[in-house]
Amino acid sequence: MDNGIIKWIADEEVLQDFVADLSVLLLLLIIVVAVVLLSKGADWMIDGVVDLAERTGLPKIVIGATVVSLGTTLPEAFVSVMAAFLGNPGLALGNGVGSIIADTGLIFGMTCVLVAVPVNRFILNRTGWVQVGSATLLVAIAVIALITATAGEEPILGRWVGLFFLVLLAGYLYITYRWAQQGGQLTFDDEVEAAAPMGLPQAWSMIVGGLALVVVGARVLVPSASEIAIRAGVPDDVIAATLVAFGTSLPELMTAIAAIRKGHPEITVGNIVGADVLNVLFVIGAAAVAAPLAIPDNFYFFHFPAMLIILISFRVFISMADEAFRRWQGVWLLGVYAVYVTLQYALNVGGPG
Repeated sequence: MDNGIIKWIADEEVLQDFVADLSVLLLLLIIVVAVVLLSKGADWMIDGVVDLAERTGLPKIVIGATVVSLGTTLPEAFVSVMAAFLGNPGLALGNGVGSIIADTGLIFGMTCVLVAVPVNRFILNRTGWVQVGSATLLVAIAVIALITATAGEEPILGRWVGLFFLVLLAGYLYITYRWAQQGGQLTFDDEVEAAAPMGLPQAWSMIVGGLALVVVGARVLVPSASEIAIRAGVPDDVIAATLVAFGTSLPELMTAIAAIRKGHPEITVGNIVGADVLNVLFVIGAAAVAAPLAIPDNFYFFHFPAMLIILISFRVFISMADEAFRRWQGVWLLGVYAVYVTLQYALNVGGPG
């Protein structure tokens, strides 16, 4: 692939330089078009996922945790790997950790507040532990890297860590499929519906096409919105802590909104759990294989603790839930996310990316 094309796709600075020359009116038009693309793409993707679930007999939560989460994290993985190749490997760790915090704190929290999210205990009691375990493993390896780093050098996640994570990723996808087969009879009554009229090729076309629209919309919306914020005098660190971090999770957010509107919130919880696992094993793993990832100091005292607090809270909520997650649990997750963003600005802590 031509290096110039790679930079257009993966390099945030190239996109930011492009929008810097545009008028405010044109930037607003780009934002409107991007939102339309995001909304329509998410609708197509959810329709395709629901039809696929009905035809394969797999629970929607499982398809959300595998097919949808792979799709929504694939752009982040691509951007992270390309950024590592282009000499900015630090972006990858921030992409992974920042997306986990936003996905679980902001997006799942918002979903719980808006609608009753059903709990498939057979699946969540297993994938939920993988979700917390993969993040805890990342932190443990990072702490070991800090302890063993020589004086004056930043701790790094080496290529062997990336390979290890990718092996774990293959194991996760396989075991999730096995769990789905074992727990398929435990799907909810409202998941047993008449099969949609679309054929299997059309269902996959809607999933892939919808995902493409979501990715394109997200890639052009964030730089455009950031440029307007810069011109309005919003400080750079506030933009980094809000718009940029929020933008990395925009595909998951639009998927969640579409799933809620169409009455399938279980797709959202599957997508969030799967995306959290993949942000560690896939996004960070693939990027670490491309180039060793340095770990800044602020991850140890701020971003890693925030990630673990949110994920452990989510794990506790799974163990407490009967048939559905509670609204107050969503409020708690949203509150933790709000405190995280506020402290990031107030304490002048660098953004995860």
